[in-house]
Formats: sequence, structure tokens, C-alpha cells
Amino acid sequence: MAAPAWFNEVLERELRPWVTLSSEQISALYAHYEMLVRWNQKLSLTSIEPGPELVMRHYAESLFLAAHIPPQDAVNIGDIGAGAGFPGVPVAVVHAGMRVALIESNQRKAVFLRESTRQLKNIRVIASRAEEIQDSFDWIVSRAVDPRHVLQNVPRLAPRLGLLIGEASFGALKLIAGIAWDEPIRLPWGDRRICVRGEFDRA
Repeated sequence: MAAPAWFNEVLERELRPWVTLSSEQISALYAHYEMLVRWNQKLSLTSIEPGPELVMRHYAESLFLAAHIPPQDAVNIGDIGAGAGFPGVPVAVVHAGMRVALIESNQRKAVFLRESTRQLKNIRVIASRAEEIQDSFDWIVSRAVDPRHVLQNVPRLAPRLGLLIGEASFGALKLIAGIAWDEPIRLPWGDRRICVRGEFDRA
């Protein structure tokens, strides 16, 4: 599915310093966007109206996180609380050599995730709570989920994590023992949100 010019222009304008997307990647993202807009009429996936703001807030933010995950093949990533597919779907589109599990306990949202990612072979959906998962991953990523909930699960599920959170939330996270945090990177859209990566000390 070819993306319209406006969709391409929003991603290029907002992400030019960090991510360069191929036409195939943009088409994959637009296919997800188009299905998101249709399903959102009956299933509460986002409160943002269709258009450039939705693309910037959901897709550009997630792609910004993807740009700050080291590109390595055969890496397993778990997206806790994937919701409508963010950040996991854009991460999977950018890093085609990585395997991404979308973890979502809401069964209706999990159905949407399965339907909207059928063409993305490096994605699978786990319709379960993070606490119930027995899988292990190299990275956990998350967005729009209480970071304290994520951290309760991450030591067991993965040694590394990448979060999109508000700056105010990071102060409390820095006090948690056993996590080495990289310097947070402020998102460039002026809403005091950051991308931050951390690694657990499993010694």
C-alpha cells in the first residue's frame, strides 16, 4: 500500500536527523496507520484524530526510540503494553533483522495487533500480562505505560530496556538500585518527554 505524500512528508520532516526510511518501510507504516484509523472507530486505540499529529505523536516518537536501539540482527525485543502497536511496530519496521513481540493483555487490542501486522514477519503478538510471560528477551521497550510496572517485570524478562517517558518520571527511576542508565535524550517535540535506555546488573 503506497503511502500518500503527506504521510511521507511528516515522517521525513520530523525524523530527518535520526531515521531515513525506505519507500517499503513507509508503506508498511502507512498500512498500519490506515488500519489503526479504521479500527479506532469501534475500538479505543488512540484519542488523537487522524492526520499529521497522530503520525508525529505515535509513529515519529516510536521511530525516534528505534533509532536509539543498536542495530543488531537476531535480537529479541518485547514491547510491554503494546496497545495499538507503539513503539513495537515502528521498531520492527526499522530493524527488520530483529524479532519483536507485542505484549498486550487486552484481548481486543491483541486481535488488532495480529490483523495489522500480518505482513510483518518479524512480529508476533503475546496476548498476556507481562507478569505471566515465561519468554526472555534481549530488550524490553515501552511507551505510555507506567515505567514502574515495566521495571517490575524487566529484570526477569530482559537485561536492557528502552523507554519513552516524561522527564518528571525519570527522577524516581534513577533512584532504583541495580540499573545503569544512559544519559536521557529529550524528544525534539517540546513536550518534555525523553528516550532513555538502561541495563540491569545481574551480578
